[in-house]
Amino acid sequence: MKRNKKNVTVTLDREVARWARVEAARRGTSVSRMLGDILENEMRGSDAYERAMDRFFAQEPGMHRADGRPLPTREELHDRAGLR
Repeated sequence: MKRNKKNVTVTLDREVARWARVEAARRGTSVSRMLGDILENEMRGSDAYERAMDRFFAQEPGMHRADGRPLPTREELHDRAGLR
């Protein structure tokens, strides 16, 4: 599957460029491919975060568990007699 690609120019500090070349070689890829992969992962992670946030805010307000069990009562949480 051929993907639509766009060339971009990136300006890096000399030391950063040197590190990027060494790191890309260590990974067995090019600097261009490595940067493309890093940016794509960032984009997908950001999209996933946005979707999760949308799902969270779409829920009814209140405390609840995913499995439907009730939350513990205040007395259960602060059972001092059980600690003595």
